[in-house]
Amino acid sequence: MDRITLEELKERFLETRFNWCVSLYMPTHRAGREAEQDRIRFKNLLREAENRFLTQGLRTPEVRDRLKNAYQLLQDGGFWKSRSDGLAVFFSVDGIHAFRLPVTFEETLVVSERFHIKPLLSLLTSDSRFFILALSQNRVRLLEATRQTAFEVELGDLPLSLAESAGETATERQLQSHTGPPSGAGERAAMFFGHDLSKENKDKLARWFRMIDRKLREVLGDAKAPLVLAGVDSLFPLYREANTYAHLIAEGVAGSPEGLKPEELHGQAWPLVEPVFKGEREEAADRYRRLAGTGQTTSNVEEAVLAAHHGRVGTLFVAVGVQVWGRCDPQLNRCEIHSTPEVGDGDLLDLAAIQCLLKGGTVYAVPPAEVPDQHPVAAMYRF
Repeated sequence: MDRITLEELKERFLETRFNWCVSLYMPTHRAGREAEQDRIRFKNLLREAENRFLTQGLRTPEVRDRLKNAYQLLQDGGFWKSRSDGLAVFFSVDGIHAFRLPVTFEETLVVSERFHIKPLLSLLTSDSRFFILALSQNRVRLLEATRQTAFEVELGDLPLSLAESAGETATERQLQSHTGPPSGAGERAAMFFGHDLSKENKDKLARWFRMIDRKLREVLGDAKAPLVLAGVDSLFPLYREANTYAHLIAEGVAGSPEGLKPEELHGQAWPLVEPVFKGEREEAADRYRRLAGTGQTTSNVEEAVLAAHHGRVGTLFVAVGVQVWGRCDPQLNRCEIHSTPEVGDGDLLDLAAIQCLLKGGTVYAVPPAEVPDQHPVAAMYRF
């Protein structure tokens, strides 16, 4: 499983243009018979890329040279042993980058002067990405999640248990594990995290939770995605006191998360965040409709792309599964739309979405029917 962030995209892909860029997306399978077909699917997409280059007039040796890194990836058995739900591969004269991601992509191949990023929006936009913080005495886990799945995020040098945070030795932890009533670890955990916590234990928890909060701010950066707590009820108010992340939601997943797999935590957390996402999206759509006709909105693709480049778009709705081909020159303040892709064209919807995100705006990537006014794009201006 790989992670990808907007900052990484900006650094690697978005601010550089090459003579040619290939963006390839496809669904993959974690196991089973279908997983055996993933490499065949990838090979077929590479052959399609070859044909695209050949139709542009390139000679076969030059095409093979452009695709050599991708074919090396095809033969890399170690890479294909570890998979997720989708694969995104970007390659150009600058090299190749491959990401195994928790998103089921539709098969997509784009050859252009810039990389095609729109299929990644579900990992970058504010209406599908969230985090789950699973807390227990023995282990803390952070999960990054989308509508479809969740996976664990490394927390580096953070003490992963209360005992580690307090600097207790293995002997001290063993002594503690044998104190208290003999009825089992589950009952002891319930007593430790019960409503009658001693002041000493509360202080230990408070210190540990502050450590966790600092680490989360480091890991999450300026993310605006909701954070869901998972743990026994008595931990919630204690963690909220330590929390400084602005997007911690009110409800949590109650009960011990120990032993729960990421997909099980996801299944309990998604119903809590889905109404948050839906409410924000509907509120933005209503605001667009109220402002329509006032000069503060546009559903014109050319206008939206140029405004996004200049940082004027605060909120953008963009249709997924739709491409509008053309090119944009923000310095000349000019966009061209073509009915079929021409050499050097890119998806202008993709361009508008990425520029909006890079300038700190909010993007909602939705089915075409959910874009206000039933256009491929709907933008609200900041000014």
